Order: sequence, then C-alpha cells, then structure tokens
Amino acid sequence: MARLRLIIIFCPLLLLSSCIVTKKKYDDLLAQKVRLEADLQDRTAQLETSNASIDSLQKLLSTLKSDTSALGSQKRLNNARLAALEKEHQQLNSNYKNLVSNSGKLNRDLSTQQEQLLAIQQSLEKTRKENDSLSVSLAERERKVQELEQVLANKDKVVQDLKNRISNALLNFKENDITVKVKNGKVYVSLAEQLLFGSGSIEVDSKGVTALQQLAKAVKDQKDINIMVEGHTDNVPVSKKSTYMQDNWDLSVMRATSITKILTKAGVSPTQVTASGKGEFMPLSLNDTPQNRQKNRRTEIIITPNLDELFRILESN
Repeated sequence: MARLRLIIIFCPLLLLSSCIVTKKKYDDLLAQKVRLEADLQDRTAQLETSNASIDSLQKLLSTLKSDTSALGSQKRLNNARLAALEKEHQQLNSNYKNLVSNSGKLNRDLSTQQEQLLAIQQSLEKTRKENDSLSVSLAERERKVQELEQVLANKDKVVQDLKNRISNALLNFKENDITVKVKNGKVYVSLAEQLLFGSGSIEVDSKGVTALQQLAKAVKDQKDINIMVEGHTDNVPVSKKSTYMQDNWDLSVMRATSITKILTKAGVSPTQVTASGKGEFMPLSLNDTPQNRQKNRRTEIIITPNLDELFRILESN
C-alpha cells in the first residue's frame, strides 16, 4: 500500500519534469512506471485474493466458533457420560472382584447344577418315552373298552330280548306261579312249587310241564345261552326218605333234574343245561311262617348269555 501511494505521488512530478530530464532518464522513469503499474495490477489482484481469503477465513472462523460451541456442549455431555461410565465401571469392577472371590463356590454350584440338569434331562427323556408308550397303550385300551362296551350293550340287548320272549311265552300263567326278571345281566325265571310239584314229589305236574315246554320253545333256538336249573326248598325235613332222597338237598337236585329232562325233551340242547340243587340254603325269606316257606319252595331257571367274547376281551387286557 505504501508503494502504491509513492507511485501516485511520483507520476505528476515526472510529468512536470519531463521537459528538463534527459531522454535516458526519461526512458528509465518510463520503464519504472511500467513496472510500477504492472506491480500495481499484481498487488491489486493479490489484494482481491487476500480479501476473498479474508472473507473465506471469516466464514470458516464463524463455522469454527459454532463447531467449538457444539463441541463444548458435546464435551460436557461426554464428561457427564464418562463420569457415569466410571461409576458403573467401579461398580462392575467391585462385582467382578466379588465374583472372582466366589468363583470357586460358583464353579462347584455350576457343576452340581449341570449334573442335576443332566439327571433331569435323562428323567425327562425317560418320562417322554413312558408317555409315548402309555399313549399307545391308552389308545389300545380305549379301543378295547369300546369293544367291551359294545359287547356288553349287545349282551344287555340279548338278555332283554330273551326276557321279553320268555315273558310273552308264559303270559297264560299266574304271576304268583311264574316271575321273569333280569338281574345281574341274567334272566331269572322263578317257578313256584305249586305250579310244578306236589308236596315232597319230584314229578312235574301237567300244568308245570306245559309251562316248561313253552319256556323251552322260547329259548331252544338261542344257541348262545347257558341255562342253570336250581331247585330250592324250605327247611322242613323230608317226610318220606328213600335210598336216593335223604334230605332237602337231594329233593332240590332231583326236582332240578326232572325239569332239565323236560326242557331237553322239548328241544333245548343238553349241552346248554345244568341241573343243580340249593336245598334250604338260599331262602328268599325266613322259614318262620307257612307263607314264607311257600316262597322258598321254588325252582329258578337262570339263563345267561354266552360270555366267551367278553372273556376274550378281558383276557387280552
């Protein structure tokens, strides 16, 4: 800037003194002027460049100031975070030291827990296999239960149908003489003494023969049943003893045998019938009055469905 001012002042002086200087000196001054002007242009360009640099630097300074302020805030946040981290580090370090001091016990506990876990896993696998086996067994049992229930339902239907058929076949007889009931899955046909026998006799009366023939007709085609003929008496001793009949037991068996023969002669298969005698030992009532003794003198024909299929299912379980 000082050189520029010098040039500006010096130029008019050159003009004033042009008339008194030599040509050589004039040429030197002129060359100096040209140099100074070129230098002025360079300086002007440098000035403009410097001014642009100053503007850029000022902007950069403003940016740096803003960044510095932001960095200051960030630094304060980082300092606070660092303090918190240092505090957490101290706590973790303390915990670590405690864990290290207890590592022996923890290792032993871990080993014990691993052994327990292995035992539990083995037990779980065993239980799972047992459950799988039980599931298969349960499914099979459920199938057999359903099969058994179906067999029982069929048996109950057979028993009920049989009871209805027998009741219909014996409708012509008095209720006091014949009763037909279903009990425990069996059909019980109870015939009173007055329908079948005279006192102390083992010969069946004609009316009783008719009843037994009608009963045989109702069941003879039923091949899946078993028939038990049970004779029963009161406790009055037999009045007329013989070689083959010494007591009420003999009397009850012989009466059952007589009835069995009538049933088989009427068409019932002998393989389906069994004769037995209970004597006085299964009374319906106490033998303390004539009426009660009359109830006890009876013959019961017990008809049971063939249970082979039921037994097969039970045995398979």
